[in-house]
Amino acid sequence: MSVPLFTHPDMIAHRPGVGHPERPERLAAVLDALADAGLDRDTRAATEASVADLERLHPADYVARLIEASPAMGLAQLDADTLLSPGSIRAARLSAGAIIDAVRAIARGETDRAFAAVRPPGHHAEPDRAMGFCLFSNVAVAARVAQSEGMARVAVIDFDVHHGNGTQAAFENDDSLFLGSIHQMPLYPGTGAASETGVGNIVNVPVEPHAAREGWRASFSGGLMPALDAFRPDLILISAGFDAHRRDPLAHQSLEAEDFAWATRAVIEVARDRCGGKVAASLEGGYDLEGLGRSAQAHVQALGED
Repeated sequence: MSVPLFTHPDMIAHRPGVGHPERPERLAAVLDALADAGLDRDTRAATEASVADLERLHPADYVARLIEASPAMGLAQLDADTLLSPGSIRAARLSAGAIIDAVRAIARGETDRAFAAVRPPGHHAEPDRAMGFCLFSNVAVAARVAQSEGMARVAVIDFDVHHGNGTQAAFENDDSLFLGSIHQMPLYPGTGAASETGVGNIVNVPVEPHAAREGWRASFSGGLMPALDAFRPDLILISAGFDAHRRDPLAHQSLEAEDFAWATRAVIEVARDRCGGKVAASLEGGYDLEGLGRSAQAHVQALGED
């Protein structure tokens, strides 16, 4: 199966400063790795998320404030590690727009799978707060768009090494949405305890620093997949962060590229049973360029398997 790749070169223009981990080279590393494996044959230019789509999740005043905060030059700082450059808001709207475009392509029956190669990431952005390198909550916004397209029950599986507090904040009171997250704990942002269950629609599976790969896989398959299956989703979205790779400088996990492929296949197995194999993934973290590229390549290859 050829997996459509939604991306845009203008996402490179988000430049949060020299030495910042969420640097433009991340996207280039992903795109180069996909091209090397011939996984970029169906590349589609992402469109900017409309204000109306962003407001499906984010309050209108938050969207307006963030757009107005865009600097004409230099940097504007939103928190200790979330900054805006002149190209950041367009990049963020393209980032959200890429996974929205993927969802709408699935809704139209053009494909069953898609990958959004994007930056900045989104899963730390809460409905009314930018944080953790994230401006808009890309995947959570796309879940709301999917519901508007007739997919009533939408699940997110998040295997980024950091907990997706923004997705949780967006979903935790709505039982038509599901979040299953596996993440290192303790680690930024400090949320994601197993006791945080929303209205029964949130499943958090924390793993310890330096967890063995085999243990991580057991936690993923035993802790997340039964709950995902029981939710009976109409669509599954993946917050595909690759910072649990053993090379990543911002965490302490032991995964290799093939572990992300394995996890992707596990999600697809549930998707085949519950929603006709419909899965769209969006890039989140991953800060070692070599580990990021290899992992994204393995993930997209697995997405394309029949």
